[in-house]
Amino acid sequence: MNEIYVTGHRNPDTDSIVSAMAFAAMQNSLGKREYEAARLGHISDETQLVLDHFGFEPPPLLKTMRTQVQDLDYDTPPILNPAVTMDCAWHALSDGKINSIPVVNEDGSLYGMLSAGDIASYDMQTVYDTRVDGVPLFNLLGVLEGKILNEDNNRMDSVSGTVVIALPQSYDSLVSAGADTILICGNQPDMIQQALTAGVRCIILCQTEAQPEWLEAAGDTYLISTPFDACRTSRLLYQAVPISRVCHNQKLVCFHLDDYIDDVREVVLKSRYRCYPILDGEEKVVGTLSRFHLLRPRRKRVVLMDHNEAAQSVPGLTQAEIVGIIDHHRLADIQTSQPIYFRNEPVGSTTTIVTGMYQERGLMPSPKLAGLMAAAILADTVMFKSPTCTKRDIAMAQRLARIANLSLDELGKAIFSVSTADKSVEDLFHTDYKEFHIAEHFIGVSQITCVDSPHMMDRKAEFLALMEKKKEDNHYDMILLMLTDVLLEGTQLLFVGDEDTISQAFTVDAKDHTVFLPRVMSRKKQIIPMLSAMWG
Repeated sequence: MNEIYVTGHRNPDTDSIVSAMAFAAMQNSLGKREYEAARLGHISDETQLVLDHFGFEPPPLLKTMRTQVQDLDYDTPPILNPAVTMDCAWHALSDGKINSIPVVNEDGSLYGMLSAGDIASYDMQTVYDTRVDGVPLFNLLGVLEGKILNEDNNRMDSVSGTVVIALPQSYDSLVSAGADTILICGNQPDMIQQALTAGVRCIILCQTEAQPEWLEAAGDTYLISTPFDACRTSRLLYQAVPISRVCHNQKLVCFHLDDYIDDVREVVLKSRYRCYPILDGEEKVVGTLSRFHLLRPRRKRVVLMDHNEAAQSVPGLTQAEIVGIIDHHRLADIQTSQPIYFRNEPVGSTTTIVTGMYQERGLMPSPKLAGLMAAAILADTVMFKSPTCTKRDIAMAQRLARIANLSLDELGKAIFSVSTADKSVEDLFHTDYKEFHIAEHFIGVSQITCVDSPHMMDRKAEFLALMEKKKEDNHYDMILLMLTDVLLEGTQLLFVGDEDTISQAFTVDAKDHTVFLPRVMSRKKQIIPMLSAMWG
């Protein structure tokens, strides 16, 4: 995970979306190639119109910055099939870097987990129980580096029996066990002849060439040769067993890539295992997680655009690493653990700041991107009529318009003529909605910029009902709705909350939850400061 996410605020407006896209594009054009624009909410009709007009797709939705399993430097050990041998698994574990290996089915789904402890436990059991059952012939030959000397006389694909090493006293074992025996021997003709007479299941010849008479008398007995001595052969034979018989495959605890680390810790603290398989969205194994991975998890990285207030930012921000902030609002409550790049300028649009950064680096945006950036400045400054608009905003927008070869006046009219007739009041209200904490007061302010505020006021009762419910459900002190009319150059302000606060803050006679504020176009410069002065 090397991405640095560039995000605007929740319920993003056009300036928030475009400034994030433009900043990420600038950084990547300079060779960084790790910045990715993202959005925290639904794309408004206005923003979608602008994106469509210039041929851009909306940034992907980012739901949280909480640390997830996919953010960790988890292990990616070998992944084994249940049919592989214990010997093969032991070699995979013997480098000491990992203590468990996932065992997967043919389709990559989880079958079980095999640890070095599982192999050691099985190996100790063979000291007391010398019998092996159903060892696949391919496994046995692979582990012993052996070959079948009488393959044409046999049809079995596996061998079973009690393992016996040929010693003088082994004859009684051969007689009592009969066919149910696997004999390990060297150049011992008498013992081999006795074993063939007893009809043992398998004879493993260690560093010995088979005599023609043995092959003739073999019958259904496998004759296998190996270059290893009898001692090593006796140990390796048990390692030919498939790991499916030894690995743990009941009540497995596993995690998925999108699981949150907070939840993973809770499970790990209650579990006795040292290593856990990690699955992707298709339930296929992609790695393993150990306890030490949770000690210092790698955090997501983020650049905040057009905001510096925690309530307006991505959920889980406290678990992320903020590497930069670019904004044009008041300083709020975000804190960082170390110095970061912070750029805050008193201009009408964050995109204006980003345009200046392009200029400082001698980088010209493409015509399409320049048009998109010009549209964002127009939208956030309300076609340069907002009191937040500066000469710098106008100059940058005009420069971008020349690059894109477009008319700012025509573009602005297209932006603010987006139809709202078929949208619900809830969708309209949340198009550009922000929360603020002012002197222990919790308020929400929505702004709808339009050219038909009288038609919007026809739905006043619906808006007030929604605002009242939201106030009660979320325990707000006040909720405001700004119906900002570009043509009237003013705002119809709807509110639920203390009427005297509105009257005193804006020096008006507020009645019936409504007041018209001439020349008020900006939430951040004309609404929030007045309320801050009241409660400060």
